[in-house]
Amino acid sequence: MPRRGRWRRILLWLFGSGVLLVALTYWAVHRFEWAGPLVANSLRAVIGVDNVAHLEDLVYAAEDRVNRLTRKDERPQAHWQVPAVAPAPSVAPVASSNAPSLPPFAPQDPGPALKAWSAPGDGKWVPMLDARRPGEPAYMMKTLLHPDAGRSWAEVFVVAVDLRRVRMYAVAGTREPAADSPEGEKYERAALIPSAHDEELLGAFNGGFMTEHGGYGMKLDGVTLVKPKPNACTMAVYADDSVRIAPWKDIAADEPRMRWFRQAPECMWSNDTLHPGLVGGKGLKWGATLDGDPVLNRSAIGLPADRDVLYVSITNHSTARVLADGMHHCGAVDVAQLDVNWSYPKVVTFEAGEGGPERKAVALAEGFEYSPDEYIRKKQRRDFFYLMRKDTGLVPPSDYVAPSTAPSASPAPSTTPPP
Repeated sequence: MPRRGRWRRILLWLFGSGVLLVALTYWAVHRFEWAGPLVANSLRAVIGVDNVAHLEDLVYAAEDRVNRLTRKDERPQAHWQVPAVAPAPSVAPVASSNAPSLPPFAPQDPGPALKAWSAPGDGKWVPMLDARRPGEPAYMMKTLLHPDAGRSWAEVFVVAVDLRRVRMYAVAGTREPAADSPEGEKYERAALIPSAHDEELLGAFNGGFMTEHGGYGMKLDGVTLVKPKPNACTMAVYADDSVRIAPWKDIAADEPRMRWFRQAPECMWSNDTLHPGLVGGKGLKWGATLDGDPVLNRSAIGLPADRDVLYVSITNHSTARVLADGMHHCGAVDVAQLDVNWSYPKVVTFEAGEGGPERKAVALAEGFEYSPDEYIRKKQRRDFFYLMRKDTGLVPPSDYVAPSTAPSASPAPSTTPPP
């Protein structure tokens, strides 16, 4: 009997220690930005990618059940104050004094995603003004939506970017996307925003999935890091600064004119048509593991039909369909999901640090992991994108044009988007 009691105490101690370890791990993952990737990558090395994916799904499902039980009576909450009357937008500056002034950036308010289920200010664009340049018109706007009637805490934050005056850049991380070719392995990865762009920097946001989670392609500086997949949703920036989001098979012929491209799972919306996999809310292609539709943090990028505005979104506690619906509600007819999970989705702007001119990153909204050094001083393991004014005179770092298509002279860049 004493022996049986001793084993019972040992088993209870082991069980208690296991529960405590899980609780501490959960706390660390939600407290420190490095903890999530460290835990996930360590577990993948021990129990395999698929097993970790299933474990993540179980954790997210359990967290969602707890939230639905404990937060079911919550109403949607606002995250910033929305002016009762938006200030009249001023005329946008242009690079040359001889060029005509651009019309002001004034996207139409989409309004609440669900009129009976919204927070004050939902669906109203709020200017994101640069404190470094008082009086300058907004290059970006932000809004908040609550598209999930069953989860008041599921929030879709959307930033609208004026592509007439803003250029988007791509940067490869030190580790991701992992190259699948010798030329990709030799590519030198700075994994930071160039210091020459620091002064004119507007914002930055996370990139896409790890290579092992779908093998989605990326090319920049004329180097293919990962070969493109035919059906993958592709974000491409062309030599004339125009932007496309489309299945690779629809734009593959344009590759010689692309400055860079990055791929994601199949387009959530393409030509204003919802992906059949999202009908019914299944979301089988856009989960943390590409198998299932967990409720988690997500990010996405989208374009309207005119392709003159870039929509960037981060969400919390959302399904793939909620993210897709939120982006489409704002006006995006082509939508690509980027990364998912607790640690990765983030959108930051930049402002002067305390006590000096050194820049620091500032999160779009609370609850998303980031550091003040994000993208500017801290090398990134994962790829990311950043936004900068076009009217700076600075040359894009990824302006490669294939020799076979390069003209003998250098004509003025086209202002007409590719077909």
